[in-house]
Amino acid sequence: MSNPKPKRIGILTAGGDCPGLNAAIRGVGKTAIVDYGMDVIGFTAGYTGLIEKDFVELKESHLSGILTLGGTILGTSREKPYKFVKEGDSDKPALIKQNYQDLGLDAVVCIGGNGTMKTAHRLQQEGLNVVGIPKTIDNDVWGTDVTFGFDSAVHIATEAIDRLHTTANSHQRVMIIEVMGHHAGWIALYAGMAGGGDIVLIPEVEYNIRSICKKIEERYESKKPYSIVVVAEGINHPKKVSAAAHIGEAIQTYTGIETRETVLGYVQRGGSPTPMDRILATRYGAYAAQCIAEENYGTMVAIRNNFLTTVPLEEVGGKLSLVEPENPLIQKARKMGMAFGDEYDLM
Repeated sequence: MSNPKPKRIGILTAGGDCPGLNAAIRGVGKTAIVDYGMDVIGFTAGYTGLIEKDFVELKESHLSGILTLGGTILGTSREKPYKFVKEGDSDKPALIKQNYQDLGLDAVVCIGGNGTMKTAHRLQQEGLNVVGIPKTIDNDVWGTDVTFGFDSAVHIATEAIDRLHTTANSHQRVMIIEVMGHHAGWIALYAGMAGGGDIVLIPEVEYNIRSICKKIEERYESKKPYSIVVVAEGINHPKKVSAAAHIGEAIQTYTGIETRETVLGYVQRGGSPTPMDRILATRYGAYAAQCIAEENYGTMVAIRNNFLTTVPLEEVGGKLSLVEPENPLIQKARKMGMAFGDEYDLM
């Protein structure tokens, strides 16, 4: 009997970038090529490459030396193929389906966050074989315990908090540090805990500005000369100013204590991934290649209790993994004196 034709697969990275994307690409590609003898191509700029048939052939040699690199060698974009388009525009899903068939693909690995997984599920419904890999620094993809990129972002945010402690102490100021997290407060919670923040504000816990100020005043009355306030960007605040600026102005107005703000921004998404993210992304990538070999399509690889598993894509789209207000880490933090802006009912 002749050997079956090797599978031909595509890889793309979509949505916002984060540390660990190259490790995931490497995990998929090397496992697919070395262990399963597959042919691998990489689409450029996320779903845009799949729409425009813009791709590169990936050999094992192309995947060497990229484990530690930040960003993505394939590039990314926020292209949404199913987003409403004007009359006369091209039918992007139809182009994707045609290119998939023309290229003789057996499957596509879509590496991304919530939006990427939602699109991946719709492509699965179109008849494409898809496997998803969850990435985002926000750690808000439903169905998995953790996404790669999160640990690196927490590491960067924690280092920034560490540095702010010394300057805050020197000037006896309140230091506000704003971290990423539109809907989920995971980065703020973990970095605040690791960096010894005094107050942590996250979207999932409604805060009271007077409560925040009372906590700061109590600290000064207790001869604690400075305070660190960690703020997730997605907390409730006026849209014309940053979350950090809003909180900082309110604190200085109500307490009279000198306050300064730092907004980390895209620094959290750049640079080399931490060892933890390199390992997680590699595990995800290798498992995605295994799923393709076993024809376990229409799924997203996930990790639960440190065991790799899969989740149906139809269950992932439209959901977010958020911090529960009664999260054990929040409870432990409260017992050590950390505040979340809801301790006092003062209006």
